Amino acid sequence: MTIQFSLAHWCVLVAALLPIICAGIAKSGAIGKPRRDGGYDNGDPRAWLATQAGWRARANAAQANSFEALPFFIGAVVMAQQLGAPQSRVDVLALAFVGLRLAYIGSYVGGWSSVRSMLWVLALATNIAIMLLGWRV
Repeated sequence: MTIQFSLAHWCVLVAALLPIICAGIAKSGAIGKPRRDGGYDNGDPRAWLATQAGWRARANAAQANSFEALPFFIGAVVMAQQLGAPQSRVDVLALAFVGLRLAYIGSYVGGWSSVRSMLWVLALATNIAIMLLGWRV
């Protein structure tokens, strides 16, 4: 069986970029601003991010969570493909995962904690569904 680069593979790439996007959100508007005025400190970025509050702190937390969610997503896609799951289903669920994660990031940065939690659970369930697609194919 030959596996070609699929929509699910593109979704893995997008999911891998989501933490970087979150970091950009956390730092937006602070890059180029003098440090004494609260500007971003590229010499010690983690310490600078640790002092942030509000939407910047939430964007940084979304970055961490995006990194945490990534291995399971990659593993689920690889497992489904190795087990011969229908690629069209893997693609649809992978796309759903990315959409849910984008909505998750938006709700996290926006401070909508209940919505964020619901989206997190849905994305987790989507990952489990991807992984189980190859079960008893």
